[in-house]
Amino acid sequence: MNADQFKAINKKIDQYSDQVIDIQRKITAIPALSSVNGGQGEHEKAKVIQSMLETLKYDSLENIVAPDDTVESGGRPNLIFRWKGQSSEKTIWIMAHMDVVPPGELGEWDSDPYEVVVKDGKIYGRGTEDNQQAIVSSILAIKALQEEGAVPAYDIGLAFVADEETGSFFGIKHVIKEQPNLFKPHDLIFIPDAGDAEGVEIEVAEKSIIWIKVTTKGKMTHGSTPASGANAHKAGAHLIVKMEALYAIFDKNDPLYNPPISTFEPTQKEANVPNVNTIPGQDVFYFDCRVLPDYDLAEIKAQIRTWADEIETQFGVSIDLSYPQEETAPPATAADAPAAEALKLAIKEVTGKTAKTIGIGGGTVAAVFRHAGLPAVCWCTLDDTLHAPNEYSKIDNALSDAKVFAHVFLQK
Repeated sequence: MNADQFKAINKKIDQYSDQVIDIQRKITAIPALSSVNGGQGEHEKAKVIQSMLETLKYDSLENIVAPDDTVESGGRPNLIFRWKGQSSEKTIWIMAHMDVVPPGELGEWDSDPYEVVVKDGKIYGRGTEDNQQAIVSSILAIKALQEEGAVPAYDIGLAFVADEETGSFFGIKHVIKEQPNLFKPHDLIFIPDAGDAEGVEIEVAEKSIIWIKVTTKGKMTHGSTPASGANAHKAGAHLIVKMEALYAIFDKNDPLYNPPISTFEPTQKEANVPNVNTIPGQDVFYFDCRVLPDYDLAEIKAQIRTWADEIETQFGVSIDLSYPQEETAPPATAADAPAAEALKLAIKEVTGKTAKTIGIGGGTVAAVFRHAGLPAVCWCTLDDTLHAPNEYSKIDNALSDAKVFAHVFLQK
């Protein structure tokens, strides 16, 4: 890598603050919501982003449309940008998603979620951090290289996809299905959709996820005559207490993850009877379990079923267990995978910080790549305001991330 050239690229990126704001302003104004969330998808937003990509030099730019008759355009766009480097031995990919989540309760926002407000170096608006910062930083990294006459060491690919927030069925899953050879195992795949405020955490592994819906059916009766009925709420509560023992049974510890253990937590509780003096005949609650990859989810399901059977006998109820979400963790990306090592080097050169690989409890779209045998890593610098009211992206984070990506593009 030419050190003087990279310094010039960094200096160029430092001049892009206004462009960060301009891009964010244009794409925030377009609510790219799936029909599940009451929107019309990413069609209009993709047109604006494509026009931005067309200002860059590229060797190919295509739109892989996933048919979707629930939106007016009839499809969900997935933009694939390619720029050839000095070698086509591999491709350096950055994948970001164009869709956003709904703003939620508007009264919680200090401004219109779809109208950018810039204050104290922060750009406020729905989607500015999740995942538009990644779109901005990757575009500006390429722009800076091209303006300085630099050619990347390897081919560069940008994949700006649909539907990440509602399952990726019309997004990266569709892209991989339609073009299974687009991404290759030796490619470097970066997903700037998870990170930390210091920009030092590189996510390479995820826990398995299982959501459990517990439906307990008993017999409704008056609160003063409990023996005449079967209290579904009480029986369900006893099962919740029994399930605390999951922590002791599945107790392995892996410091790669934070927290380093499997977690088993009761979360949502559906309403049962509307009045105090009636014993409920049905009760429904949920568990959210994030499980280290060491364990087979079938083991956990079997243990809970055993306890449910015991509760059924004890309280004269029936308990149904269903699983709204069940995702076995894919094989982890190796901590020393080329993508992780390239990031560590770039982060050190750009920020002076030492990055580390981690595992997380939440699911990311990186799992789609890993299940396909593609070693993706998640990284970016963010304050983690995604999905919250008053979501924001720091201008400095977008510029710093652009510098890191530029460094990765130039590494041989």
